[in-house]
Amino acid sequence: MASSSSSSTSTINLPRKHHVFLSFRGEDTRVGFTSHLHAALERKNILTFIDNDLRRGDEISPSLVKAIEDSMLSVIIFSQNYASSKWCLDELLKILESRKVRGQIAIPVFYEVDPSDIRNLSGSFGDVFAQLVKRKALKMEEEQCYRAALNEAANISGHDSKKIEFSYTGNGRVRKNSNIDPEFPL
Repeated sequence: MASSSSSSTSTINLPRKHHVFLSFRGEDTRVGFTSHLHAALERKNILTFIDNDLRRGDEISPSLVKAIEDSMLSVIIFSQNYASSKWCLDELLKILESRKVRGQIAIPVFYEVDPSDIRNLSGSFGDVFAQLVKRKALKMEEEQCYRAALNEAANISGHDSKKIEFSYTGNGRVRKNSNIDPEFPL
């Protein structure tokens, strides 16, 4: 599958196993937003990777790294507790690496969290990150790497859930009224 890029980043055109990789904090969005997004993508025959394995651990598995690498696009669903998970932050690092190296598209969704709080690690999002740093006793280099990744991802043009409105059409259907571009890559 060919892809093009308008930036100076070189793109490696490899076959992809998944169209979309979903990165999310399970306790915040698995039941609700993420499950609805996953179902909607599947209904459109968009092959979507969602990690439904609730393993706990400090390192993301090689199969998860491969799923990120094998996807054309990653949707990063930032939520209140996203930065409380080293697992999520490691996924984020891999997604941003794939964006640079493979030309993967990364789309942040700010689910009930302000992008500036992610960018600046402020508000309760910043508090959650500070707790992770203390709880996991992160080394300065690792902490700085996560800070830079969160800042970079928050600066990517994305979608704010607070600005998406839904209305019912009367025929049992839901219509989305938002600022989302009709050329949205999904």
